Amino acid sequence: MNAVPAEAVTSLCWLPAYVGVGSNLADPEAQVRRAFDALDRLPRSRLIARSPLYRTAPFGEVAQPAFVNAVAGLLTQSSPEELLAALRNLERELGREPPRGRWGPRVIDLDLLVVGREERRTDTLTLPHGGIAERDFVLYPLADIAPDLDVPRLGRVATLRDRVANRGVERL
Repeated sequence: MNAVPAEAVTSLCWLPAYVGVGSNLADPEAQVRRAFDALDRLPRSRLIARSPLYRTAPFGEVAQPAFVNAVAGLLTQSSPEELLAALRNLERELGREPPRGRWGPRVIDLDLLVVGREERRTDTLTLPHGGIAERDFVLYPLADIAPDLDVPRLGRVATLRDRVANRGVERL
């Protein structure tokens, strides 16, 4: 019997993946809903969970409107790198322009937060996404759909949410 190459096995497996979704321009609630619909059409992936939407304070020092944030839960057969590339393409399709500065206003933002138990640190991809443990706008919606998720090296989502400072997160 011939062995199956590891990359073939990986491409057949369904891995859970979580995507942070955010917007603070051009009707943010509608933008987040459009992003959910777009995520539902990703090839080799299935949207299986949508968190409630939250109004959140902007992160960073840039003066800008409040954000609407949510998290999508997917099952995917894509590699983390393929999924990240697909998310960047979706951002462009949904009207995101190149950022003018770090943590500035945006029509849509799609962040790959966690993919299975994967850990990566490259120039383009960090898994789990950096800063999860400090970001109320990620942890509140993520806890709604995956409270028992164990984020590699960080711990259980519900525990992380209970530890993070709430900067005025408001469920819509």
